[in-house]
Amino acid sequence: MPYRGWADEGYGAFADEFARNFAERGELGAAAAVFVGGRKVVDLWGGIADDRTGREWQEDTVLPVMSVAKSVVSFLAHLLAQEGKLDLDAPVADCWPEFARHGKEGITTRMVLAHTAGIPLVERKLTFEELTAWTPVIRALEEQKPLWEPGTAHEYHAQAFGFIVGEVIRRLTGSTPGRYFRAVIGEPLGLRTWIGMPQEEVPRLARLVEAAGRAPLPSDLLPMRAVTMNGALPFPGLDDPHGYNSPALLTAEFPGAGAVSSARSLAALYAAVATGLDGGPRLLSEGTVTDAVTQLSGGPSFSGFPDLGARWGSGVLLNSAFRRLLGPRSFAHSGAGGQFAFGDDEFGVGFAYTANRMGGAGDERTERLIGALRECVGAG
Repeated sequence: MPYRGWADEGYGAFADEFARNFAERGELGAAAAVFVGGRKVVDLWGGIADDRTGREWQEDTVLPVMSVAKSVVSFLAHLLAQEGKLDLDAPVADCWPEFARHGKEGITTRMVLAHTAGIPLVERKLTFEELTAWTPVIRALEEQKPLWEPGTAHEYHAQAFGFIVGEVIRRLTGSTPGRYFRAVIGEPLGLRTWIGMPQEEVPRLARLVEAAGRAPLPSDLLPMRAVTMNGALPFPGLDDPHGYNSPALLTAEFPGAGAVSSARSLAALYAAVATGLDGGPRLLSEGTVTDAVTQLSGGPSFSGFPDLGARWGSGVLLNSAFRRLLGPRSFAHSGAGGQFAFGDDEFGVGFAYTANRMGGAGDERTERLIGALRECVGAG
């Protein structure tokens, strides 16, 4: 068999598609997990974690999950709102006064979550050392002018998203988002998910590999403008000195696209939001999830990128033509190259899939797994 792990009775179709990803779709190394009703029903992994050494994918293997980091940050923002500590519709400047410059006075946290804030980037050039120091990025964002009138258009805020919402979290809690996540969610739930991976996890890190014979997809299949235009917060090559295979990047806090996780922990995180784990309380209430899955943006982007079908709520990707999930209560996030996680409190599901061979055009791996899961849970 090309994988290890197990799937409960009734989830054989899902395991079959996981195997076909290796046999038919060029999988190198991957993992997938599903929780239903707070209980783990699928836990699969297999293949090669490092193509240079042949190191096998293990049960505890982790890898960069790219922009899935945005959902981690978004869940923290919604949790703070649920606790009455953050008003998502109030100006960011209410807790971060220095942000209110150059036309940003009315930008709200929700606008950032919806990618409509008008600052998908910072134009000031920063060194890697400045990026990892946090404060220089914050100062650059304070000086950045919106590219459009906030709230009137959308463009994927590839990296600025995490720093803006992350600074709001820091102002309210005293901790950067990666540290706050570990304190209030990651450690209590025992998750192998980090924004700012511990150095001791480096030996268990899978190495990302470009899609075979094809250019890799841009982050989340959304506009390259939001990535390549950003001279200060670049999307580096995988094997650049500060690229996504570099521990130097992954052990720093890049809250927009720098999370590291196992599939099992991502699925558990989404299940904790949707249902709670193993009978425990859910992280976000039904009302909070309803707020998160209300559509706020979609269609052609500010830069003129065509409508790919993606629809956004408050920090989460919704069930749409871009990626069919389970239904209107599904909330998700993708990451460059094929990483994907979603939850659904109607069907009680938490799902995650991670892979180290980056997907290219026509990549079917995630679609096939989600399609099988729809059949398994009776979502049609």
